[in-house]
Amino acid sequence: MAKSKKSKQEAKKQAASTNERTIAENRKARYEYVVLDSLECGIVLVGSEVKSLRGGTVALAEAFAKVRNGEVWLINCDIPEYLEANQFNHKPKRDRKLLLHRREIQRFAMKAYEKGLTLVPLKMYFKEGKAKVLLGLCKGKQEFDKRAAKKKAESDKGLRLSLMRRQR
Repeated sequence: MAKSKKSKQEAKKQAASTNERTIAENRKARYEYVVLDSLECGIVLVGSEVKSLRGGTVALAEAFAKVRNGEVWLINCDIPEYLEANQFNHKPKRDRKLLLHRREIQRFAMKAYEKGLTLVPLKMYFKEGKAKVLLGLCKGKQEFDKRAAKKKAESDKGLRLSLMRRQR
């Protein structure tokens, strides 16, 4: 009986993971910061913003999250206007509220405030028809950390290429 429950749960997880469509990914964040923890949260949007996101146009590179009055806000995220919305369009760089439970805000966002860490959006995606943001608790990298990461990536790439040549 326990095996059947596990297999059903695994099937649900696989189905949920396939029901996810990435809109944008913040690659710059992985280079600029060390990601210590991450959390999925919802985002409050208006209709024209959702239509624009379905087109796949959003810029997360300069975006960050901030706690204001016990709520978490996504700041400087650029969602361009939806052309067909006419007069009912939205402001492209307005602040957007992120949906988190109080305990998640206390555990996650307050940790960032106390330790001097940054809340950075790592990824924006649709999950089961709802827009979600993967928010990362990040610590800024020093210049030497970035150089070391770049050197490691280059050596890994060289190793992969040599293995591919060997297999032929």
